[in-house]
Amino acid sequence: MPNLSIEEIRRRFTTSMDFNEIFDAFESAVAQRLEDVELYRLLFWNHSLTTEELCLFGEKLASEFPNIAYDVYMWLASVFEVTYSVYDNYDLAVRYYKKAASVRPEEPEPYLDAADCYEPDLNIPPIDALIEFLREGTEHVVNRKSLYQRLSYLFELVGDNEQSEFYRIKAEESSKQSPTE
Repeated sequence: MPNLSIEEIRRRFTTSMDFNEIFDAFESAVAQRLEDVELYRLLFWNHSLTTEELCLFGEKLASEFPNIAYDVYMWLASVFEVTYSVYDNYDLAVRYYKKAASVRPEEPEPYLDAADCYEPDLNIPPIDALIEFLREGTEHVVNRKSLYQRLSYLFELVGDNEQSEFYRIKAEESSKQSPTE
């Protein structure tokens, strides 16, 4: 397969509705070792692609370019959160926030963004899974205050005032400590 120009790859990622054409552009980009997250963001926003196809592209990118895996997973999660949440109850978004956290467990964003997916009226994604994910995050994130605050809020939503207060106090205490503690 001949290498496509970056402009042609960009065009196909943005406007093509044909999976084979998009796939060829993707293969060309990977073969040329194009490690530009901005280029692949165009691909992820192509509305002609199914969730399975987006996952295929994202997983391949993360395995080919470990240096951008975190950004790929975060971007996919945000695409699924905005675009497919109605159909899959945020499952894909949370799955990719978890993958991002596995790449960089010390970053608070995947945990906080996953918690932002919560729809209290529908209890989706399941609040227990979000609470567990945030608790896991507190073991890795350096500045835990925002995670503690979010945990306090989630426990308040489920009516567990004791745990809500526990995490509210931990958030207050963590703001008094140095960032490295």
